[in-house]
Amino acid sequence: MIPLVRVSEVLREAVRENCPAIIMVHNHPSGDPTPSKEDIKVTEEIIEGGRLLGIDVLDHLIIGEGRYVSLKERGFGFKQP
Repeated sequence: MIPLVRVSEVLREAVRENCPAIIMVHNHPSGDPTPSKEDIKVTEEIIEGGRLLGIDVLDHLIIGEGRYVSLKERGFGFKQP
């Protein structure tokens, strides 16, 4: 299965701009911002890639019809200290 999101594509501009941190945001056209298993998996992969590059992922927000979900707030993909 080919991933829908490549870690390198997400982090490319942050590397170019020498960003110390990013916040990821995407929408669910269905309107339901509930994170999928794939959302959680790609979040974990991007956090790990960012760690290797010295870029902190502060949060991953999913937007739906007038609602949002913070994966960090819910503990999805982010390791607890």
